[in-house]
Amino acid sequence: MNGWRGASPTARLLLVAVLLTGLTTFMFLPLLAIELTAQGIPAGRTGFLVGLLAFSSQAFSLLSGLLVDRLGPRRVMAAGFLLRIAGYVLLGLGGAGRPAPLVAGIVAVGVGGSMLGLSTKTLLVSQEGSDPRTMLALRSTFVNIGVVVGPALGALVYPLGFRYILAACVLSHLVLGIGLVSGRTAAAVPGRTAAKATGPGAGPDADPGAAPDAAAGRPGEVTRRTLLRHWAPLAALGVAYWAIYSQLNVLLPIAANELTGSTAAISVVFTANGLLVVLFQYTLLSRVFRRATARTLLALGFLAFACAYAVLIPLAGWYSLLAFVLPVTLAEMLIGPSLDEQAVNAAALRRTGLALGTMSAAGALGSLLGSSLGGQLLQATRGGSRAWVLLVGCSLAAAAICLLLPKVRTRHA
Repeated sequence: MNGWRGASPTARLLLVAVLLTGLTTFMFLPLLAIELTAQGIPAGRTGFLVGLLAFSSQAFSLLSGLLVDRLGPRRVMAAGFLLRIAGYVLLGLGGAGRPAPLVAGIVAVGVGGSMLGLSTKTLLVSQEGSDPRTMLALRSTFVNIGVVVGPALGALVYPLGFRYILAACVLSHLVLGIGLVSGRTAAAVPGRTAAKATGPGAGPDADPGAAPDAAAGRPGEVTRRTLLRHWAPLAALGVAYWAIYSQLNVLLPIAANELTGSTAAISVVFTANGLLVVLFQYTLLSRVFRRATARTLLALGFLAFACAYAVLIPLAGWYSLLAFVLPVTLAEMLIGPSLDEQAVNAAALRRTGLALGTMSAAGALGSLLGSSLGGQLLQATRGGSRAWVLLVGCSLAAAAICLLLPKVRTRHA
């Protein structure tokens, strides 16, 4: 990857951290419900605890962004590593007879993950010599390596005992935390952000549709109307993306089983999806669509979503399911990083953390709405094609909302 070769030593270390934390997280996460059930915890309580982990991470994202801007990403990163390490230790001490350390451990892992995710993302998009799109594409690639490989590693280690997985999580976070926090990890991110806004890239070459603070470096000139123009459609798209994407975990597993008669069908979808993202995410964003605006990429992504759900309408068994994989993966590769890129480019000076935290909070709301409405939709449609028709309509509506965004071009290094 040219992006990897051209990245600074700090950026490379951050990407390695993303990879290793992703691997250990996805070693641990898919097996958590199995381990809790094996400890004798009832299924209802197990579901609550797994949901609490996701909620703790997502609900804290906005505050994490504020903390990144106020305290600096290095301090927030250090706190995130400490919380995660403490959380994994508490999970090892907890169990059916000791619910307090179990709940505390789950909350600590979730909140720590939120702080780690936003601090590393903020540092990555603020690196000298690299544009945000390249860093976000590389980050997405490394995250998905963890998504693909992590569960397999977890399955290999789990027969030895769940505590071995927790020990791997503690050790990796401890080593990475010491290396990143004690090293020279881009301490002057606010200055970097300011330089990005007021340097050469913000002079004659600045896009006229960019936010006034991003284009001219004068945050005092940002009006409420300007902020609303940027953030209302962007937040709506963040909610829409995760509401639509969450159907891969709600509607699609049941539909895949009905279409193919195989419970393994959904695993084929997720495996193919993860591999395609790992192989093509970086090339797609940094080369194929290098000159496209984030707004264009978002519109193309939602149109790909519409195509993906449209191929499910005929209910053509494996043919529909396999045809679904490519456009839904394209949508994921285009939309996820582009939402963050648009947020970073539209953010006020020294507010990168808040901008990324806002998008994470929008994603949390979208996931909650999507999961809830997806279940209702499943009951109402009873396995027909109406659910897919509705999702196609929602995707097309989101593509139309993309046209309300200002044209903010990425600043290439």
